[in-house]
Amino acid sequence: QVQLVESGGGLVQAGGSLRLSCAATGRTFGVYVMGWFRQAPGKEREFVAGISRSGLSTRYADSVKGRFTISGDNAKTTVALQMDSLKPEDTAVYYCAFDPSLWIPIRVDESNYAYWGQGTQVTVSS
Repeated sequence: QVQLVESGGGLVQAGGSLRLSCAATGRTFGVYVMGWFRQAPGKEREFVAGISRSGLSTRYADSVKGRFTISGDNAKTTVALQMDSLKPEDTAVYYCAFDPSLWIPIRVDESNYAYWGQGTQVTVSS
């Protein structure tokens, strides 16, 4: 079992920045991927970014490339999502997710992620 606890999020104006964090506890050993997904009202949940435990592999959705950065800490159990140049279309509930395996490229299908955080709201005003 893996437990994920997210923090961060909130309300920001367009062009601003926010930082999300996700702490993982439990069976956090071996290879795995931690990622972020988001779900806007009336839309399906979509992949945002992912990072392997080693930090050597990352993957981003095209819509956030160059604006968002995913990173991990030295203990490999916390990941952060730095979101810069935010746009109103980035408004969504953001979820941290855990894929207990490593595929290259990092998988983007939510069905491959076995554990999920509770979600945190990000709202970008225009």
